[in-house]
Amino acid sequence: MKKENESVNEVCNNHRATTMEGREMELVNLAYDAVEERIKNGSASSQELIHFLKLGSSSERLSQEKMESDMDLQRAKIEQIQSSQQMESIIQNAIDAMKGYAYNSNSEEEDY
Repeated sequence: MKKENESVNEVCNNHRATTMEGREMELVNLAYDAVEERIKNGSASSQELIHFLKLGSSSERLSQEKMESDMDLQRAKIEQIQSSQQMESIIQNAIDAMKGYAYNSNSEEEDY
């Protein structure tokens, strides 16, 4: 057990992330490594075993796929809104340009 703690501390001291997200991932990876070691040596708790059994289930995989699909759908909606806003801006610029052209055309006719 002492050897395992030494390696965990060594990893923590040598590779510390600079962002909160990176640090969170480091800690999650360390936790997974610790639980993996407990599963291998037979000292894992029933909660730890159940957690990993649930992760491997087909319903969990389907749930993960659904969440990913929902996120993709949200991203597509955001892109569609942004595209629509850009199109509105382009149309408004074209209208403004045409108004300026129409104004210039009328003033040139008056000169003749």
